[in-house]
Amino acid sequence: MTAREKMLAAFSPSGAPEVPATICYEGIMVRDHWEEVTDRPWWFHHSYDLDEQMQWRRDLVARVPQDWIQSPPCASREQRRIWRLDVRPGGVFWVNTRTGREQQLKRPAVSGWSEGRALHSHHPARLIETVAEINEQIPTPPDIDAHAFVEQGRDDLALQIRKEFPDLCLLGGATSPLWQCYGVWGFEGMMTMIADRPDLVEHACRRALPEELNRVRQDAACGADAVWIEECFTDMVSPDAFRRLNLPFIRAIADEVRALGMKSVYYFCGNPAGKWDLLLDAGADALSLEESKKGFDIDIEDVVNHVQGRCTVFGNLDAINLLPNGTEARLRAEIERQIAAGRCNGGRFIMGLGSPVTPETPIERVRLYCEMAHEIGSRHGQG
Repeated sequence: MTAREKMLAAFSPSGAPEVPATICYEGIMVRDHWEEVTDRPWWFHHSYDLDEQMQWRRDLVARVPQDWIQSPPCASREQRRIWRLDVRPGGVFWVNTRTGREQQLKRPAVSGWSEGRALHSHHPARLIETVAEINEQIPTPPDIDAHAFVEQGRDDLALQIRKEFPDLCLLGGATSPLWQCYGVWGFEGMMTMIADRPDLVEHACRRALPEELNRVRQDAACGADAVWIEECFTDMVSPDAFRRLNLPFIRAIADEVRALGMKSVYYFCGNPAGKWDLLLDAGADALSLEESKKGFDIDIEDVVNHVQGRCTVFGNLDAINLLPNGTEARLRAEIERQIAAGRCNGGRFIMGLGSPVTPETPIERVRLYCEMAHEIGSRHGQG
């Protein structure tokens, strides 16, 4: 089976005879391991030149044999004509060839840290407290015109990725509207508003939903096979708040993904305790959870026991300790255990990591993980 065939089979009710292998957050791994992933200059990751974009992706596919690859929208053909990267002794600059405007491009820091190593935390000067302010901060976008999107060439990179890697599953992405409230109120403010002003939070989520539905439609226009729906912090809200402020919006995204012929993966960060039925009620085709950490345990066998074949389960191999530091024997044993658990979910299982690859994890270890998962997953299928 090709990688794409394995992935699509694993999403199906009948499951897959061979287990595919994935990592989450490819972009984080690429940012933090650029020189291990490719020999190309770092600014190729940001270039509007499609050939430069494809050069580093060829290296990525050769060095990290996972079964999917991100397939993002690209700049329009008009933008690609206007803007270019100019490499000089003093740095790399975006140059607008029409206006002459220039802006220096800074290389993203490993781990996403700022240059001063300060924590990234959003603390608004004051809490927004009115519907009018929410409407101003979260404008409602017009529905995406898929025909115009394609006519503008915003799917050109995705078409190249599909052409060169037809055997890989293509991945898009969306975000939970409730998680986006962090950008409105910050963490403390968001939690305060969920407790004191759920009506306003619900309105903010309703305002944020159309943009996420547009992202899903862009994913479909780019030929994505699956959409990763990211969510953080919502393990810290009550089940009632989750049911009101989160579940309807996750379900709407999952429904849109399905209507457009793709598969959805709901990545719920944190402790699922007390919310299992709610997570499954979201209606996503697959559920992906973190590894055990932060004072809670998420054992893959318990996950399968809760899911009981109602959706596909992603593995949650420990990316923080086991992947970078465990012996090969321990890594193999855990992959064996997770795949065996996945078989109890009717074959609706995809080997995965609980969180992004850490900066300290050598790319060779990521490659080893993928190769082990393929070998063990193929052997289980034959058995």
